Amino acid sequence: MENYFFDFDGTLADSGDAAAIAIQKSFKKEGYPVPNRDEIDYYMGIPIEISFPKMAHVDMTEDQLQQLMSVFRLDYRQIEEKYLCLFDGIKNVLQQLTNYQKKLFVVSSKHSNALLRNLDQLGITEYFTSIICSDNVSNFKPHPEGILLLMKKYQLDPAQSVMIGDAIFDIQMGKSAYVHTAAVCWGAHKSEELAKENPDYLLTQPNEILSIK
Repeated sequence: MENYFFDFDGTLADSGDAAAIAIQKSFKKEGYPVPNRDEIDYYMGIPIEISFPKMAHVDMTEDQLQQLMSVFRLDYRQIEEKYLCLFDGIKNVLQQLTNYQKKLFVVSSKHSNALLRNLDQLGITEYFTSIICSDNVSNFKPHPEGILLLMKKYQLDPAQSVMIGDAIFDIQMGKSAYVHTAAVCWGAHKSEELAKENPDYLLTQPNEILSIK
């Protein structure tokens, strides 16, 4: 494999606690029903533009949604340094892949401002050729637009490319882009749910990424 597309939250970085705390705090502030952790984890793989109205279980106006997202982003930024960290072994994997001259990318549901800040905080910006975030596409995960944009820009061979993520939406996106798929079992979605998507690889620890062929 020559090209590696990584999801960020739940795949590279353990951000579940930070996201859950900020989501619950922001929903409470804005007067919406506070989602439980299971619901938050399920929607972790798609942009908040989509997940927030679903978790609120009410019809939101665009202004209400924008307000809720703004409050969440402020709350998240205040706590991310305390809770955000790389999964054990991820930095070594990225270094090894770089040493093998592989091309690495991030395809995330985060806004690019937040992702770039997080990559810098975690000291892994240098490993990635490019990123695609929710503000770079018209169609969110599980639509394959993010992967397809990168493949076109860098003239990548889908047969030599793999999408790596912890959510069913990542696997669905990879399949729609006709690249290989690797589901990781250390993130938001349970291994049983991921297995039902029939990924090419089901990984239980980060160093297994290096075994993808």
